[in-house]
Amino acid sequence: MKRFLFSILACVPLLTSPVLAEPAVEALGTDFTFPNQIEGMPGKLSDFVALQINAFTTNDDVRLTYWEAGSGDPIVFIPPWGGNGAELISVIWLMSQTHHVYVLDPRNQGLSEKTLKGARVSRYSMDLNEFLDHAGLEKTTLAGWSMGASVLWGYIDLFGTDRISKAVFVDEPVSIYTHADWSEEERRNAGGMTTSPERMIAAFQGAPTNQQIVDMKVVERSQMMDSPYAQNSAALAKAVVDTDMAYAMRVMFDHATNDWRDVIEHKLDIPVAVFSGEQSNNLLSQVWIAETAPDGRLFSYTTAEEGDHFLMLKNPLKFVEDLRTFLAE
Repeated sequence: MKRFLFSILACVPLLTSPVLAEPAVEALGTDFTFPNQIEGMPGKLSDFVALQINAFTTNDDVRLTYWEAGSGDPIVFIPPWGGNGAELISVIWLMSQTHHVYVLDPRNQGLSEKTLKGARVSRYSMDLNEFLDHAGLEKTTLAGWSMGASVLWGYIDLFGTDRISKAVFVDEPVSIYTHADWSEEERRNAGGMTTSPERMIAAFQGAPTNQQIVDMKVVERSQMMDSPYAQNSAALAKAVVDTDMAYAMRVMFDHATNDWRDVIEHKLDIPVAVFSGEQSNNLLSQVWIAETAPDGRLFSYTTAEEGDHFLMLKNPLKFVEDLRTFLAE
């Protein structure tokens, strides 16, 4: 269960890099049968014929992998801390019926290279910029879930919004760390969830914890695996991804201590969709993002709609429907 929780939880253009494109089952060297056979969804990974797993190399010589399928307007997903494209398989399948979908496995996550280099959100944002160059995406929608949203905020901070048509943020606090001089209103708006990044990281490694150190709602909701879609994606990730959380953990302190309020307040000059729900302790901060962005829209899910930190995995049908609605506006 811990593995599921924490796995869920100046650019040099690279257009000349070799594109290592392979059908997913060939790249993985195996097929996979999903434990839940769901009407309208692939029963086996090989049923998703259009799915490819590709790779490119960054300017600091790190090999990053990405999942790709579909055609039409592009959309790039950035998974959460510890997450990967396998966990987003339902979203890729559904969204690829109408769009050209990419999911970039960040360094030290998914199928991408494990490295001691670049364990900073700013480097992850640079990786995203280099990926856009590699894929030749001059204009695209960018969507980030959890820490993936922080990577997008870092990208916007560094590179602006010229290449972004619309942005999607899924349930990420604007600042995980609660500053001592904040009022309670500032903490709620930022989504501050820990008074000690060091103790939060220790809790992730098994130390005792409480609500002041870690968002216990995420722990609680991660254990509610009644969704067949989430069960399928978790099973695929467990089968094909070799997760080493010691590598993924390297970025956590930097991630936890960033404060993105200035980006939200001053740099979001594009349409923004924010996804959260009533079973997320981040909801108030997501309301603040949607209200602060000049052109922001909030999609808040009820408990019955799986409105928690894992809504993309648990209710991909509604998520993709709402996402398509936002993109068509």
